[in-house]
Amino acid sequence: MNDLELVRSKIYEIRGQRVMLDFDLAELYQVETKQLKRAVRRNIQRFEGDDFMFELTPDEFLRCKNGTSNHGGVRYMPFAFTELGVAMLSSVLRSNTAIEVNRNIMRAFVAVRQMLAQPKTDKFAVLEQRIEKLENYIEEVITDVNDVNEDTRMQIELINESLAELQTERKKLKAPRPAIGFKPQ
Repeated sequence: MNDLELVRSKIYEIRGQRVMLDFDLAELYQVETKQLKRAVRRNIQRFEGDDFMFELTPDEFLRCKNGTSNHGGVRYMPFAFTELGVAMLSSVLRSNTAIEVNRNIMRAFVAVRQMLAQPKTDKFAVLEQRIEKLENYIEEVITDVNDVNEDTRMQIELINESLAELQTERKKLKAPRPAIGFKPQ
């Protein structure tokens, strides 16, 4: 799995927004989650508003992690960072790793946005075209079969007429023949 796919797998949809969770970001930035949270709290004015960051409720956390926590007992609910919040993190975390990871995260958000913007009907359109081609082919085959059936019916009728003529001729041939020889008187 390349970096972009790895980042895309860590993007969740919560409260109608695509977000990344603090522990996933800390893992990507190669820092401890508490260090990331500390840096955010020190600069909380940069993250004001739900369009940058918000704290998950326990229900939201369980839903986004499919009911399981691989982070053991969580003392504090994780922060969820929107695309804007992740961009703001680059101004809070100033390491070279943070800069590189932030670029990849931004690319992943853009890729997700583009994927969602593309019409989902591409696959369906291809399937519809294939189904339409199959329907047309089946109609042609059925028409050909009906034509063959019509030709076959005509040939069978001709054969039946020929057989009927042969039977009448045979009956004529089976008519009693005059006896050959002396006729008793």
